Amino acid sequence: MHRFDWKRPSQTASFLCAALLVACGGDEQPVPAACSAGPAAVRTALQDAPGPVRLEGVSLSDCLVEGASGGELQAVGTSFVRAASALAPEARRNPEGRAALELGYLVGAARRGGSTQGVHAELLRRMEQEVGGIDARSDAFRRGERAGRSEG
Repeated sequence: MHRFDWKRPSQTASFLCAALLVACGGDEQPVPAACSAGPAAVRTALQDAPGPVRLEGVSLSDCLVEGASGGELQAVGTSFVRAASALAPEARRNPEGRAALELGYLVGAARRGGSTQGVHAELLRRMEQEVGGIDARSDAFRRGERAGRSEG
């Protein structure tokens, strides 16, 4: 029987690569097809906020599937960030307006669905960048964010 030696770099590297392949390999969970509809579909769906926002019946947070491939999550993240980017200028101009409410909902839903690791963490970081300069204490933004966290 061969004994594993952590002090041998080649064995340690091989072990870590195998562990990563197992962790990232064939157990990927698919992202619902509706989540790939793009930023325009996200913006259209956000018109239902603060009520439940759905993309063909799928909640925004359900688009952030924990075990999905990085590419699928990146596509969803890009749609979310582009939708946030489109809403942000109006939300800055009018902190109590519709855009602030929708942006709050989107941020809340992303927080609900995302984890604090990997692609999810990057999405949340980018969403926070889009919210920069927005009055996140406004009633509209907070109402949207609460709705997104609870139903998003």
